Amino acid sequence: MHLKFSQDLDSLLKRLADHPLTLKEILDETSERGFSLMIGVLALPFLFPMPPGLPLIFTSASILLSLQMAWGKRKPWLPKKIARIQFPKSLSRQLLSKLKGFLRIVEKITRPRWLGIANHSYTWQLNGCLMTWLGLLLMLPIPFTNPLPTIGILALSIATLESDGLLMCLGYLWSIGITVLFVFIAYALWQAPTLLFN
Repeated sequence: MHLKFSQDLDSLLKRLADHPLTLKEILDETSERGFSLMIGVLALPFLFPMPPGLPLIFTSASILLSLQMAWGKRKPWLPKKIARIQFPKSLSRQLLSKLKGFLRIVEKITRPRWLGIANHSYTWQLNGCLMTWLGLLLMLPIPFTNPLPTIGILALSIATLESDGLLMCLGYLWSIGITVLFVFIAYALWQAPTLLFN
């Protein structure tokens, strides 16, 4: 039986805090689970302030991985330039110190259920498509919105790892809600000059 997401994440972050690994080394160790686990790990820092430069790198890697899921790939791959990047030791320690409560909640609420949805032949690709879309929303330069797509990405990555169909459905609803919100924000920004100068 595989480890739960919370155990996987806790173990990985502890290792990274002591001996930083490249993104490729992490993927090599986690195999197929590396897709969802790595996407979740790359999304987590967006809940907190990050050093300059890392957001673009992490988002790019996350989108590349989720696109491969959308294409039905089962073995993750990253370009050499991104694969050689080390997960920062300081960031791993920061996440470890701040995520204890989050991990306890994840441990309690996630489990295999609604397996007809979780194990459907198209679910893997659908989750990849949605995490790609949420990753693109994460790249938009709209202040204070980073946690919103991040929550959706985390919900879908955890649900995929845990075969939790209920959490997947909640992730789908969240993704739709976030999309509607971003469309509204885009429309409001588009209309702003008209409203200001009329």
